[in-house]
Amino acid sequence: MRRLFWGGGGLAASLSGWPTSAHADAHAGAPPRSPGGFSLADIGPLAAPDALGLCLPAGISARVVAVSGERPGATATATAKAPTTTASAAASGVPWHAHPDGGATFAAPGGGWTYVNNSEVLRGQGGVGALDFDRTGRVLGARRLLSGTSANCAGGATPWGTWFSGEEVEQGQVWECDPFGGPDQRAPRPALGTFKHEAVAVDPVHRTLYLTEDEGDGRFYRFVCSPRDWPAGSARPALRSGRLQVLQLRGLGAGVAPDASLDLTRPLAVDWVDVIDPQVPQAAVRRRLAGEARRAPGTAFLGGEGLWFFQGVVYFSTKGDNRIWALECASQRLQVIYDFATAQPANRLLSGVDNLTVSSRGDVLVAEDGGNMELCVILPDRSVKVLLRVVGQDGSELTGPAFSPDGRRLYVNSQRGGAQGLGLTYELLLPA
Repeated sequence: MRRLFWGGGGLAASLSGWPTSAHADAHAGAPPRSPGGFSLADIGPLAAPDALGLCLPAGISARVVAVSGERPGATATATAKAPTTTASAAASGVPWHAHPDGGATFAAPGGGWTYVNNSEVLRGQGGVGALDFDRTGRVLGARRLLSGTSANCAGGATPWGTWFSGEEVEQGQVWECDPFGGPDQRAPRPALGTFKHEAVAVDPVHRTLYLTEDEGDGRFYRFVCSPRDWPAGSARPALRSGRLQVLQLRGLGAGVAPDASLDLTRPLAVDWVDVIDPQVPQAAVRRRLAGEARRAPGTAFLGGEGLWFFQGVVYFSTKGDNRIWALECASQRLQVIYDFATAQPANRLLSGVDNLTVSSRGDVLVAEDGGNMELCVILPDRSVKVLLRVVGQDGSELTGPAFSPDGRRLYVNSQRGGAQGLGLTYELLLPA
């Protein structure tokens, strides 16, 4: 089973190629490629903090590409105490949003790419922005894709070239945005449920979407598209009809969180149960049922966070117990691949697990909300390495790790970093 998880999920891996269509090719294209022969397994120890306050391994450099509240431009300079973008004739678009969170990159139809990123600001001041780059990596400017929403935390890129943005409030929805379509081309997706949304991931083989919920008694959800909603041969679903369900570990009671009494290192069978009142906020449903001395269906997960689909496996994090989980989509078996409480001393590096992504080699990159402000890598052999540490920004968190489409660059944010405490967006340049 260990080989199954890290080897791409057997049959599912052979079928999990992303749908090919003009729209998908022009927008998202293929998953990021590995840059030459470089492997994250080869990174060495971190060096001392550089001028930006970043500790990096040898051979990796970094720059600030956006500062919240400022207009990103073609040139950028920064210091650890007062990062700022330098005004230039190439600067265009709108100021970069505050409190950057989950993100992903998309290849631009005419060359270059864009980094799409959420803004985790409350009371209708959140939304989604896009940071554009030309084919050389020069910053062109920022655009606004979604406004008027609240606490847009994580989300997920789709195989058909759009971005899902989840609102982390009790009445939260998932919004779908076209990275190149402008602010008028976004829509809520109420069929995906109403709760404190974190991330979304798409399994195109089984026409299923997975979702995390950031609540202490939250659930792990999936939306199974009906045949009419996602017909065979169609590049994408309508997301209007299907079944919203919650994961239930077989043999564990409803509403119970998995604890140390379970051997979570071995694959466990799961069942899926339809949610009660799918259009009602799920936290309210749980409170109502508790008042009736009943438990809502589903296993309780302690603060669902980052989520990513890669070659037949869905990876997700839970911050309340510092665990990284892997669900093999074909067999529907679940196990923990990292647990801070039980990790070997050499691997007990990753705490405050939050946003995550997966490299083209199968490395799971996890950003810390807390811990040592590190971006850590769980390698296929389950050993852990530190790729980045940010110093001098206490009270912030790392968010939105995402590779550029060619795999050469890696974007990550310090959500409350910078002189004003509104956020900084970094680009790491990896070896060729």
